[in-house]
Amino acid sequence: MSFNQFGRLFRFTSWGESHGPAIGCVIDGCPSKISLNESDIQYWLDQRKPGQSRFTSQRQEEDKVEILSGVFDGHTTGTPISLLIKNKDQKPKDYDYLKDQFRPGHADYTYHVKYGLRDHRGGGRSSARETACRVAAGAVARKIIHHILGHDIIIQGALIQIGVHSINRANWNWNEINQNPFWCPDSTMVEIWAKYLDAIRKEGSSIGAMVEITARQVPAGLGCPIYGKLDADLATAFMGINAVKGIEIGDGFSCVTSKGEEYIDEISYDHPHIKFLSNHAGGILGGISTGQDIIVRFALKPTSSILKHIHSINQNNENITLTNKGRHDPCLGIRAVPVGEAMIAIVLADHLLLHLGQNGKITKSGI
Repeated sequence: MSFNQFGRLFRFTSWGESHGPAIGCVIDGCPSKISLNESDIQYWLDQRKPGQSRFTSQRQEEDKVEILSGVFDGHTTGTPISLLIKNKDQKPKDYDYLKDQFRPGHADYTYHVKYGLRDHRGGGRSSARETACRVAAGAVARKIIHHILGHDIIIQGALIQIGVHSINRANWNWNEINQNPFWCPDSTMVEIWAKYLDAIRKEGSSIGAMVEITARQVPAGLGCPIYGKLDADLATAFMGINAVKGIEIGDGFSCVTSKGEEYIDEISYDHPHIKFLSNHAGGILGGISTGQDIIVRFALKPTSSILKHIHSINQNNENITLTNKGRHDPCLGIRAVPVGEAMIAIVLADHLLLHLGQNGKITKSGI
């Protein structure tokens, strides 16, 4: 097994390298007769692509997607959907200096140990360039969700912290997300982050970040105990994103300091609806969705490619001093937002199909 696949019933396999001729994915398990064309996918890819502001990598990729199979007359056929994204602005020669050197913080050393060789061109398969495939698969997953439910699950992501600077949640406004280059819901933080990142970039350094994804209008009952828990699959999905080092669902790590009566989400009945009085659990109990908002946060480490002298080794186990080159994001959190949105869409589409396979129908949540 090569582990380039994700999902059970809705499954995609990604392929390609950062500086190869193309990347892409093959999606299997998509029901037939769903309307689908390139523009449905391109909309989401445009949100992830690099070079859209001075705060992201200046690599210029249009990320134009081509549908090669699985769609006929504008509708899915039920057969594998193959998607192609050509690399246009690859500069493999920029990485020739890394052919025999390992970049600290990257997967260079671990890939070399595991496979005995590695693609040194921008990290090859381990590059975040691969996440474009996830965003493309997520676009198809959103179409499946609408096809099954008859409405969308509203999936929105936001960047809530860069380095030491966190948003003020009292200022949260979803309408602000598309008004700035940071996916920031707090307008008062935009200028602060801009100045902060400009300073980080001038230092030749990078900084970590925190992203929050919310999924609303999720039906209750999704998820399978014991080994197919919805939150476990979400954790796998998010931890599989490049540079992610931590994840929490709902109150997550802060639950450690809560007493039982503070953390429990009490339930009431207000005819004809069941209501939860809080959502500390993040919309999932016992691995099964409650019908409340699913809230996931994930932390990303600082970009490892920094323009500073750092200690490393080469393939001959000789100590070296390395200075990275090339085009890199000073903060990975910015372009990680649409990737996080895609991964939650993929997991939810998969679990909707699993639920239909076991129970035959989706019941409308009363929550």
